[in-house]
Amino acid sequence: MMQKRTNPGRRAGHMGARQIYEALRDQIMSLVYGTDGLLPSSRALASEMGVARSTVTIAYEQLAAEGFIETRHGARPRVARAVVERGRTRATSRPSTRKVRLSAFGERLRQAPPHWAAPPRGLVANFRYGELSPADFPVLAWKKAVIAAMARKPERLAYDDPCGALRLRTALQGYLWRSRSVRCEVDQIVVVNGSQQGLDICARLLLDAGDRFVMEDPGYQMARHTFAATGAVAVPIQVDAEGLQTERLDGIAARLAYVTPSHQYPLGGVMPIGRRHQLLAWARQNDAYVIEDDYDSEYRYDTKPIPPLHALEGSDNVIYLGTVSKTLSPTLRIGYLVVPQALRSLFAAAKQIMDRHTPLIEQEALAAMLESGAYDSHVRRVRRRNAERQQALLDALRRRFGDRIRIEGKAAGLHVVAWLDDLPRKHQDALIKAARAKGVGIYPVSALFVGSRTRKSVGLVMGYSALETMQIERGCKLLAQAVAELD
Repeated sequence: MMQKRTNPGRRAGHMGARQIYEALRDQIMSLVYGTDGLLPSSRALASEMGVARSTVTIAYEQLAAEGFIETRHGARPRVARAVVERGRTRATSRPSTRKVRLSAFGERLRQAPPHWAAPPRGLVANFRYGELSPADFPVLAWKKAVIAAMARKPERLAYDDPCGALRLRTALQGYLWRSRSVRCEVDQIVVVNGSQQGLDICARLLLDAGDRFVMEDPGYQMARHTFAATGAVAVPIQVDAEGLQTERLDGIAARLAYVTPSHQYPLGGVMPIGRRHQLLAWARQNDAYVIEDDYDSEYRYDTKPIPPLHALEGSDNVIYLGTVSKTLSPTLRIGYLVVPQALRSLFAAAKQIMDRHTPLIEQEALAAMLESGAYDSHVRRVRRRNAERQQALLDALRRRFGDRIRIEGKAAGLHVVAWLDDLPRKHQDALIKAARAKGVGIYPVSALFVGSRTRKSVGLVMGYSALETMQIERGCKLLAQAVAELD
């Protein structure tokens, strides 16, 4: 369908020749003037637009000089035939069917791309994991730190150390020691743009096509996507209530293992010390690296902290990965790696090639909060608030479902897994749809399983850190109604 023919800039009474020329050119290329291609006469267009006729004449002369229109004395200008034909061809042409040539990496991504969906809006309660409440963000403390960082006049405007600002790495060194018993040198810390970039650097440096890597099953999908994009092959190992079943590693050769031992994602198990030593022994035997993702270690409720793998004897093959996405905000994209000394220069080179370094203002601001104690105070405050949210969720689920529901992973973190043992998994999609219709966002744990068989009942990964108590209560009530409709 042709666009409605419009005058170029009818309301702009003082348009110049250049503006009129550009507006007419755009309309010509959009086929506004139809099949006959006739434009208004210079006198008519000038009168309509309230400009001098000479202004329109100049615009028409420029269009004619560039081949857009044809003019003849005593006749109205007409769109050049070649322009009309070219416009028709472009309007009716189909997208090219030529196969795009990609690298092997690009082809793997095209075959199995990670899925991203825009967060739904307008829900009564969205139990999506990974989101934080804006009300929890320490606006005043962060604003103060950012303003101070911006007010500090730098000696020069230049690229910085790809491993991160020395001030932040020094502050992180102290924080990791006092909060997680991680001992490391400052030059072992690499500041990255979120944990995802940390995983990407590990994948690029440690894996080749055809290599094997160990993944928890169920486990974190984005880590699996990142490693698999190199052409490496996943070896899924089942998890239980105590995390990765390390006895299943016997006889398995792999280049690296990705684990979440402090709070297994998603089932929430905490790996006991015996399994931790067994995992480290496997890594030494296979000359493999262990990537320890300590993604939400700040949130522990009814269990004492267990030292991370990196803090244990014989942990020379451990790469420790941390982030502020679960404490401050996932929008900040600040994470950090603690790498073995032998890999420090390689990780620095990889980071430099990727993006030179992480933005310095944010690094300086985070460093200031760590130095002043504001970050630690914030973590204590949000830990209390999320403990309250978790308790509200547990109470609401028990009140609405009673013994029909079973909860896993409540000792730590920002989510739980809720199993509806008497609801067969074949009803999973119907439940998600019914809950969404009532304004509740729910997310199945089955999507996180790879090699092992998922359970036969419906299991939900339920995040609560972005919700308030009333939303949690209302969401559980509506979820119970959706379940009842399927019974």
